[in-house]
Amino acid sequence: MSTAREPGADLLTGDLELHGRVMPASNATFVGEVCGTTVVYKPIAGERPLWDFPDGTLAARERAAYLVSEALGWDVVPLTFLRDGPHGPGMVQVWQEPDDAEDAVTVVRDLRERPGWLHVFDGVDDRDHEVALVHEDSAALRRMAVFDAAINNADRKGGHVLPMAGGHRYGVDHGVSFHTDPKLRTVLWGWAGSPLDADELGGLHVLAEALDEDLADALAPLLTAFEIEATRRRVARLLRVGALPIPRGDWPAIPWPPF
Repeated sequence: MSTAREPGADLLTGDLELHGRVMPASNATFVGEVCGTTVVYKPIAGERPLWDFPDGTLAARERAAYLVSEALGWDVVPLTFLRDGPHGPGMVQVWQEPDDAEDAVTVVRDLRERPGWLHVFDGVDDRDHEVALVHEDSAALRRMAVFDAAINNADRKGGHVLPMAGGHRYGVDHGVSFHTDPKLRTVLWGWAGSPLDADELGGLHVLAEALDEDLADALAPLLTAFEIEATRRRVARLLRVGALPIPRGDWPAIPWPPF
């Protein structure tokens, strides 16, 4: 049984006033305000066509990701809903201000700069200096990695992780998720193949039960029946294997750019 927090009537029907556009962004993204609450607004009309996702479906996928986050009970995704706006219907998400003093994913020149952090890959920066991408080893970020595996997130960039004060981590930009084909692309590979802990397995069991009950009904207007069934199968596989996935050789494992 899943219970999602739902926006109040003011967020659904209040005037959405735009303050500016987020640049750069692949799709039209605006920052605005509804009844004193700062929000991000992504109109469906501003979605860039993709070769592997049906046109006009990204906003619905963002809402679906929020519903899965709520079913897990991990608060990975900020409150996200669909409503009309100045540029037509789209996704609206409550703004979360990250803590500038916090980091969750970063690039270092020497792994000793971040002791205890997990190494993802090596590369070179724009000055041809050798660097490494690393991320923290925290329970909050691990839950996001499990969540991404469940929704088949094809775009977990470092910039899509919001480090909040107190250690909470929000994930944003889930428009390219829930594909029926394996498309997991993430910078959170530091735990690849590691066993799921009791909290993670418990959350996945709750999600599996929700997908067999009311969550499937809530996702039906947002995803195809095949995408919902593929989500069930991914969750079942995570529970069966009992470990985080390992990168596949037939699909780029890291989104580009990684931030």
